[in-house]
Amino acid sequence: MKLVFYLLKKFFLVFLASMLFFVLVLCLTDLLLNIWGYISRNAPAKVILKISLYYVPKAVWYSVPVAVLFAVSYTLSSLYSRNELLAIFASGISLLRFSFPLFIVSILMSFGMFLFEDKVVVPTYSKKVSMQKAYMNISNAKNSDKIVIMAEEGNIIYKADFYDDNVRRLYSLYVMFRDKNKNFQSLVYADSASWQNDHWMLSSPFEYKVKNDEVLPVPFEADLSLRLVEPPETFRNNVISVEEVTAKEAREYIEHLEKAGLPSAEAKSVYYKKYSFPFVVCIVVFLAVGLSGKTKKNILLVSLASCASSVVLFYITQMLTMLMAKFGALPPLLGAWSPVVLFIFLSGVLLHYART
Repeated sequence: MKLVFYLLKKFFLVFLASMLFFVLVLCLTDLLLNIWGYISRNAPAKVILKISLYYVPKAVWYSVPVAVLFAVSYTLSSLYSRNELLAIFASGISLLRFSFPLFIVSILMSFGMFLFEDKVVVPTYSKKVSMQKAYMNISNAKNSDKIVIMAEEGNIIYKADFYDDNVRRLYSLYVMFRDKNKNFQSLVYADSASWQNDHWMLSSPFEYKVKNDEVLPVPFEADLSLRLVEPPETFRNNVISVEEVTAKEAREYIEHLEKAGLPSAEAKSVYYKKYSFPFVVCIVVFLAVGLSGKTKKNILLVSLASCASSVVLFYITQMLTMLMAKFGALPPLLGAWSPVVLFIFLSGVLLHYART
C-alpha cells in the first residue's frame, strides 16, 4: 500500500504541474489567435478576460490526456533512472502490477472527463463562442434559403426559396405529397406559408395532380394543411457545432438531420467522439508505461519528446479518420473509434517489450 501512495503522490504532483502548463499554453494560444479581432473592435479588457476564463474548462479537457501521458512517462522514467524500479522488480512485483493503480486512475479519469465535458465544458465553451461572436460581429442569423425538408418518413417533401424566422414564414413554397410506397400523389404550391400554432397556413395555394398522364390543377384540399406540421425550427439555419452541445442535444440534432434528409455523417462522427475521446486517458497510460525506462539520461527531455510525438501522431490519425467519416469513406462510428483501437494495439506492443 505504501508503494501505491508513493507512486500516486509522485504522479499527481507532476500531473497537476504539467496540466497547468498545458492549460496556460492553450489559453494563451487562443487569446493570441483572436487578439486582433478584440483590439479592432475595442473589446474591453474585462470582456476579453471573461472570454478567456470561459475557455479554461475546454483547455483543461484538452490538456488532461497530454498531462497524464507526460506525468506517467516522467514518473516511471525517473524511478528507472534512480534504480528504484529495479528494487521493486527484484522483490517480485512486475511493471504491470506496479503500474496498476495508474490504470485505475485513468479509467476513473475517463468517466470523469465525459461528465466534465457534458456538464461543464459544453456550457462554458458555448458562452465563450457566443460572446466572441457578439464582440467580433459574427452573424448568427437563423434565416435560411434554398430549403428542402423531408417529413413523415419521406411522404411529404417541402421546398422553399426562403424562410424568415422573425415572422415564421416560408416563401415560394412547394409541398409534394407521396403515398406509403413513395408514389406521387399531389403537388401544392403557395406564395407563402405562415406558422399557426400547430400547422402551416398556406397563402393562395394551388394543387396539382396527375390524371391520365397529365399534370392538372385541382381544387385545393384544405385538409392537406393539417398535415403540414413540421415545426419552424426545422426550417431554420440550424447548422450547429455538435462540439458545443451536450450528448443529449447532439443526439436530438442528429435525429433532426436524419428526419430532414440532410447529411449527418460529420455530426455523427463528432457525437461518437464525445464518447471515444475520454478513453484516450487510458490509452496514454498504456503508452507511457510502454515508453518509460528507455533511457536513464535527460529524462525530462525524453519524456517531453515521447509525449509530444505520441500526441501529435494520435491527433493526426484522429483528424484523418474524422475527415474520412465526414466524406463517407468511413462509417462515423469507425471515424471516432478507430484511432482509439489502433493506439490500444500499439500500446499493447510497447507494453510487451517494456523493461520489467
